[in-house]
Amino acid sequence: MEEQRRRAREASGFGADYNAMIRVDSASEFKGYDHLELNGKVTALFVDGKAVDAINAGQEAVVVLDQTPFYAESGGQVGDKGELKGANFSFAVEDTQKYGQAIGHIGKLAAGSLKVGDAVQADVDEARRARIRLNHSATHLMHAALRQVLGTHVSQKGSLVNDKVLRFDFSHNEAMKPEEIRAVEDLVNAQIRRNLPIETNIMDLEAAKAKGAMALFGEKYDERVRVLSMGDFSTELCGGTHASRTGDIGLFRIISESGTAAGVRRIEAVTGEGAIATVHADSDRLSEVAHLLKGDSNNLADKVRSVLERTRQLEKELQQLKEQAAAQESANLSSKAIDVNGVKLLVSELSGVEPKMCVPWLTI
Repeated sequence: MEEQRRRAREASGFGADYNAMIRVDSASEFKGYDHLELNGKVTALFVDGKAVDAINAGQEAVVVLDQTPFYAESGGQVGDKGELKGANFSFAVEDTQKYGQAIGHIGKLAAGSLKVGDAVQADVDEARRARIRLNHSATHLMHAALRQVLGTHVSQKGSLVNDKVLRFDFSHNEAMKPEEIRAVEDLVNAQIRRNLPIETNIMDLEAAKAKGAMALFGEKYDERVRVLSMGDFSTELCGGTHASRTGDIGLFRIISESGTAAGVRRIEAVTGEGAIATVHADSDRLSEVAHLLKGDSNNLADKVRSVLERTRQLEKELQQLKEQAAAQESANLSSKAIDVNGVKLLVSELSGVEPKMCVPWLTI
């Protein structure tokens, strides 16, 4: 919960911890599974955690509606952004959070005034929601793929799904091998190419478990739960928003794998246009390196090996030249040694000479 609050503050750009401050008695009906635009009514307004009857242009506030298409942060999926608008006002929604049974739209009144009881048109940022849906669906595919590749001991330990990246923490006792990462990536992309239907069903919790739906250990669920299935590949309990078919995801790429705690690993990945952007970035880097080496991507490995071998040869030749120069310097300096009580003494300042090269001079 504390992590969710921190993310909410960062996402909204507001310093107030609205989760800790606001207490809402009313409830909001979420209709965002089927709608991205919806008419609603303002049932409550909060400024700095205090209930108010109205707000004016420039004020930051939390707006509660009786019904809304905005998804409130839950289950690792971030809250929606968008706009609440009417004939004489526009409210920019920068985050959406739950307050008990109510859904609060956090943002700033850009123009006009807004009061409790006003009718509003709630418009979710459709493009952003679409990217989030792809990332959330890919998270489910990846979870199932990890269990196939690494073993059924893999279980979710945390997640973050936004419009740019998906982050998934899971139980595993060692770093994933490159071939394991590739296997997971390939398996997820195979399910994307299958274009599996993504279906949701509301059923009793026990029936969902009997169906094999994965649930988060320690999580509390209602007696009636939402079950999300992706063909025969993945079945999980989930209240988030998703693509219609796995093919909508387009492409899946893992961009990092790391450890976060003992026995917990973290994967970050991208989908769709974000994944394509990483492919282009990798291609651009390869092209740049190939240009510098006066080659092309087809023979780049041979070019690099050739440069490395040439570098090693030059380093060897340089070392030989240094040793030859040191030997010559030794011969030149030997005549400058003076005798002090039967001991030859030589004092000289040298540059570019390594200590080990001075050993032969000790016999002067």
